[in-house]
Amino acid sequence: MLGMEESYVPMGPQDILWIGVGIVLGLVVTIVGARIVANGLLGKARREAAQQISDAEREAASIIKEANTSLKEKELELRSKMEEEARQERKEIATLEKRIIAKEEALDNRADALEKKAGDLNQREKDMANREAALHEERDKVTALIEQQTQKLEELSGYSADEARKELFNQLEAEVKRDCAIRLKRIEDEMTDTAHKKAQWVIAQAIQRCGADHVAETAIAVVSLPNDEMKGRIIGREGRNIRSLENTTGINIIIDDTPDAVILSGFDPVRREVARITLERLLGDGRIHPARIEEMVQKVEQEVNQTIKQLGEDACLEVDVHGYHPELVKLLGRLNYRTSYGQNVLKHSKEVCRLAGIMAAELGVDVAQAKRAAFIHDVGKAVTPEVEGSHALIGRDMAKKFGESELIANAVGAHHNEIPQDSVIAVLVQAADALSAARPGARRETVETYIKRLEQLEHIADGFPGVENAFALQAGREIRVVVEPEKISDAEAYQLAREVARKVEEDMTYPGQIKVTVIRETRAVETAK
Repeated sequence: MLGMEESYVPMGPQDILWIGVGIVLGLVVTIVGARIVANGLLGKARREAAQQISDAEREAASIIKEANTSLKEKELELRSKMEEEARQERKEIATLEKRIIAKEEALDNRADALEKKAGDLNQREKDMANREAALHEERDKVTALIEQQTQKLEELSGYSADEARKELFNQLEAEVKRDCAIRLKRIEDEMTDTAHKKAQWVIAQAIQRCGADHVAETAIAVVSLPNDEMKGRIIGREGRNIRSLENTTGINIIIDDTPDAVILSGFDPVRREVARITLERLLGDGRIHPARIEEMVQKVEQEVNQTIKQLGEDACLEVDVHGYHPELVKLLGRLNYRTSYGQNVLKHSKEVCRLAGIMAAELGVDVAQAKRAAFIHDVGKAVTPEVEGSHALIGRDMAKKFGESELIANAVGAHHNEIPQDSVIAVLVQAADALSAARPGARRETVETYIKRLEQLEHIADGFPGVENAFALQAGREIRVVVEPEKISDAEAYQLAREVARKVEEDMTYPGQIKVTVIRETRAVETAK
């Protein structure tokens, strides 16, 4: 260590100076080299820039040249197109000019024709004016001549023109009435030969008018509501609940201003009963919607069918008649929901059965057969809403279908004289049916309806000229019209009866037929002194 320290020689100022000079020279050389390199790069960049500028100028010149060429082509194309359009327009203008010229010529021709027609019309007007003047002159002459002749006729006849006209009209009216009455009488005599067809027509008219007021009483049912708010729930949103009820039950549901009540209307009593029970249960349950309605209707239908079957069996047991076909027993049970003039048909059938049995026992006829036929005599009414025709004939067919004998079937079908009666039992069934229906209190008709029909019937007859009195007889089935003999002749009496009958047909609604009888009585009175 000591030896190394002894060998170190410190630098003097001159050495440092030379070192600084070397460093400065190195820096100068470096800077000069960098400048030379930079100048080279700058020159190269300038040459490249000049080359790019030259290329860009050439490319721009080429683009400008192409653009000028394209513009010239487009200009030529546009010019040719405009020239073509101009040619088309000139052509169209020429065509329009030709049309206008042709129309002007046609208008000129039309104007000439109109001028000619105007001249003809003026001439005709002059001719018409001359003719009208001549006609006025002739009319004045004719009027004066008629007045002269009229005055002569009045002087000769002793009547004025108005009196003669009135007398003539009266004579013509009397002759026409007599001729009409004679013709009507002859026509009615001729119609006697075709009585069967006329009877069919009368029966058809009677059937048409069978919708009497009492039908409304037996074709509706009333369901009480706890409050009027339930009407809205029955109707449902947009009416879906009431539509579902009507579609599933086949009954019309009438919701009106009646407080706390809904009316069920329908001619099928079983369906009406199903609808009534269904609605009452839905109101009690509180859940009213289409799915619940369909479910409840199905359930109630099963219960009602079971009830109908039980009613039929109980009725057979009550009257002591057995051995009917099960379907016939069900039909008998359905009669419990059917009424006729307010009389329950099942109760009526029981009553007819008992009456027929009593009469058969008195006459020594087979009591069992008489009761068997009498009990099912109205069974056709159980299916008349679904099947068209007379209930007696329908009942006969049902009896045959379900195994009853020909004697029983004939008694059922003949109890309204629609087919011949083949046995004493058939006569007994008809008699028992009439007794049950005719006994006091069995059947009813609304008193107001009955009185209203009688008053209306008499009022119609009183409204005809020459009628002295009119009396409604046989509970409104006949009207007797008493006329003044000096005003109504025998021939006119037939015409009056026909006119009264036609007026009754037009103005009234009634069951069956109404007989019109016109009575003309001539009395010769003299006193012996």
